[in-house]
Amino acid sequence: MIRSIPIYLAVEDELSEHIARRALAEQHARYSISAVFRRGGFGYLKKQAPAFNNAAKKTPFLLLTDLDQNICPPALVASWLSGPKQDNFLLRVAVREMESWLLGDQPGLKSFLRLKKGPLIPSPEQISDPKAEMLKLSMGSTSRQIREALVWSDKDGRLYQGPDYNGTLGGFVSTQWDISRSRKNCKSLEHLFKALQRLEADFK
Repeated sequence: MIRSIPIYLAVEDELSEHIARRALAEQHARYSISAVFRRGGFGYLKKQAPAFNNAAKKTPFLLLTDLDQNICPPALVASWLSGPKQDNFLLRVAVREMESWLLGDQPGLKSFLRLKKGPLIPSPEQISDPKAEMLKLSMGSTSRQIREALVWSDKDGRLYQGPDYNGTLGGFVSTQWDISRSRKNCKSLEHLFKALQRLEADFK
C-alpha cells in the first residue's frame, strides 16, 4: 500500500488546477495537497520555477504549464531552470495548451458543450491554438448558458474568453472528462501520468 504522498501544486489558472487535482485523483496513490501556487500565470511560474525545484528536495512539486509557442517541452524546462531538475519536481508541459488535453475527449466535450456535431480533431496536440478551437466549439453550443459562460464575440466576429470560462470547463474536468481517452490522444498528458507513477514508486 502506498502511503499518502504530500505534494505542492503550481498552476497558471483555475482550469489548470482542476486538471492537476483530477490527475492526482485518478491515481491509486493518495495525495495530500499541501498548498497551491496560482498567482500570476505563466510569468509567475517561470520566475518561481527554480525556487519550486529547490523546494522539491523535501516535498514533491507538480507544476503544470502550457507550451504555447515554445519549441518543445525539454527546451522550455531548460530555459526555466538554472540547474539540474530535482527528481521530485514534476514540471509538466501541455502541448500546446491545457485545452489540448480536454479536446482529447471529443465525445465528452460534445455532450458537455451540447453540440449538434462532435469535434473532429484526430491530433489535439497538433493544433496551433487549442484555446481558440475551444472558443469556436463553445460558440456552437445549443445551450445559451454555456455560450455566455465560455465565449463572447466582438462586432468583427473575434472570439474571446467568457466570464466563467475556467470555472465552467473546470466543472467538465471534475465531473465528465474521460481522462483515459485524452491520455490516448495526448502524449504530453500521458507523460504527466508516467511522471506520477515514477514519483509513487519512490514512496512505496
